[in-house]
Amino acid sequence: MITSVLVANRGEIACRIFRTCRELGIRTVAVHSDADENALHARVADTAVRLPGAAPAETYLRADLVVKAAVSAGADAVHPGYGFLSENADFARAVTDAGLVWIGPPPEAIEAMASKTRAKELMGIAPLGEVTESDLPVLVKAAAGGGGRGMRIVRRLEELSAALEGARAEAASAFGDGEVFVEPYVEGGRHVEVQVLADAHGTVWALGTRDCSLQRRHQKVIEEAPAPGLSEGLAEELCALAVRAARAVSYVGAGTVEFLVAPDGRAHFLEMNTRLQVEHPVTEAVFGIDLVAEQIRVAEGHALEERPPRARGHAVEARLYAEDPAAEWAPQTGTLHRLTVAGVRLDTGYEGGDEIGVHYDSMLAKAVAHAPTRAEALRKLAGALERATIHGPATNRDLLVRSLRHEEFTAGRMDTCFYDRHLAALTTPTPDPLAPLAAALSEAPGRSRFGGFRNLPSQPQTRRYAMAGEEHEVHYRHTRAGGLEADGVRVVHAGADLVVLEVDGVQRKFEVARYGGDEVYVNATALKALPRFPDPTAQHAPGSLLAPMPGTVVKVAEGLAVGAAVKAGEPLLWLEAMKMQHRITAPATGTLTALHAVLGKQVEVNALLAVVEVSQEDQ
Repeated sequence: MITSVLVANRGEIACRIFRTCRELGIRTVAVHSDADENALHARVADTAVRLPGAAPAETYLRADLVVKAAVSAGADAVHPGYGFLSENADFARAVTDAGLVWIGPPPEAIEAMASKTRAKELMGIAPLGEVTESDLPVLVKAAAGGGGRGMRIVRRLEELSAALEGARAEAASAFGDGEVFVEPYVEGGRHVEVQVLADAHGTVWALGTRDCSLQRRHQKVIEEAPAPGLSEGLAEELCALAVRAARAVSYVGAGTVEFLVAPDGRAHFLEMNTRLQVEHPVTEAVFGIDLVAEQIRVAEGHALEERPPRARGHAVEARLYAEDPAAEWAPQTGTLHRLTVAGVRLDTGYEGGDEIGVHYDSMLAKAVAHAPTRAEALRKLAGALERATIHGPATNRDLLVRSLRHEEFTAGRMDTCFYDRHLAALTTPTPDPLAPLAAALSEAPGRSRFGGFRNLPSQPQTRRYAMAGEEHEVHYRHTRAGGLEADGVRVVHAGADLVVLEVDGVQRKFEVARYGGDEVYVNATALKALPRFPDPTAQHAPGSLLAPMPGTVVKVAEGLAVGAAVKAGEPLLWLEAMKMQHRITAPATGTLTALHAVLGKQVEVNALLAVVEVSQEDQ
């Protein structure tokens, strides 16, 4: 009987596993890097053990340190979560060699399936060897790990070498394994997967299908169960293939078999993930089970029932990321002041006041809705996210709401290229035009009017705010009766945290929150209060390359130096932030006149990296 579990992971998945452990009466142990010393998963665990350092390679990817932490904390079992060491057979062996229970599949099954190249060989599928023009487009993929890291689409042969190099570097950083391979890239396919759960007594459950087609950078954004629009025959075929794959490696525990369904309906095997998936909650909702609890029961030697529970209804999950989808999905950092999503399940690794750093994945939370039908589940989740309170760095919340309501998605006609087609429309800013006025009026009651009766009307008050990248100036006036007025709008109520305005007979409520003086939130709209007189020195020279996010300079283009000629769009620098690499390219053709980026140096957002002086013929 397991009494204490160490979770070899961090953030949302560690908190989610701890929740089930508490319900089962199992003591919990967290591990944390120095960057995560005050992270939520370290705070909620019964015991926390420090892993010195910040980078994954020196902390969460150190199997020896994690096993040592489990032994020293008195844990008798280890749950790997997902990512990091979750598909590392050597780690699984190290856990059992230390006399601990491994809550996962046998190391031999991990070795057979965790490497995508070996998994394909097991299923009789060979990766591409020498790539020719006729093979294009192709996909470069990391053999270990997942989550979209170490993946590149190649459409031109001359791009293959750089794609292989970039994928190897990203895979080595994220998973400690730089092996990559090449496979055909299916355009317009759907990403469909099957959840399996197996015990040590020969029973294998196929817990239905999931659709994970809405992806950015090959990383899933919205997932649902069951996968809509599949014929009954295809769904049964995929489940049968998943069970066959599990039996082929004597699988034990929870795992996922992934497929790409082409537009013609043919299914292509992708891989088997020998771990819990990020999107496992949608399967839990539909089948009414706790997969983590089942993992623990299986690890204790218990047998599954002969048949799984019956599926009921539909579930959909949206991943809330700290990122700006309109700026090439650039990850965001800073203080998360508040995060509240009501009416749906919320799995998160953050609370109000927590810092979002640069070292790890940018996912803040997963919101999950379950309802009798797909349409009801989509409506429920979209409404919950739309009403959510999220104060802090920019997120993909608006993108999620619009995606869930997009006609192509609601009709079940989506594929993995959904965001390639619709991203611009889904990220067009639609800020509330009344938000700046509400922000200004919320400040008005606390401001002195320099007392005493005045026979003259008061002068208009002016406030300036930045909203959705644009500057807005608003005006209001104090009335002799002690109220407030603004042109075209009736001010019903103006308090520090609530403003009620009436326009054309319709009253609207605006909840207002402030952080640090200039950071203002009006309902779901973020604003920045601007000074009355802008600072004329806060400018950069034309051609300046600024860091789009905090990160580490991991590569500088070969031979790049002051005086070098560069071409528009040419990659000059690479930043790594939240386990993803981001290229910084030349804004125009010209000459590099300054280079401030230093290899290995940590830079903050908007830090000056380099300056390109545009050539005269391009001006």
